[in-house]
Amino acid sequence: MKKVIEKTVNLDLVGVNGNSFMIMGVFKRQAKKEGWTATEIEAVLEEAKSKDYNHLLATIENHCEPKNEEE
Repeated sequence: MKKVIEKTVNLDLVGVNGNSFMIMGVFKRQAKKEGWTATEIEAVLEEAKSKDYNHLLATIENHCEPKNEEE
């Protein structure tokens, strides 16, 4: 799956409640915290919501790249 935009957030979805609204909310908060524009966030969320739950999860995961805090 291609990325909607060529950016990722420092976010690991492991342990996040599997509810689609929770996943989108966690992603949106982290993206805002990292300085994404509202347009960038909305583009990812709109694509995520365009199909089923599996597509939503794959789209959000594709824009997340957890970073090792020890580095």
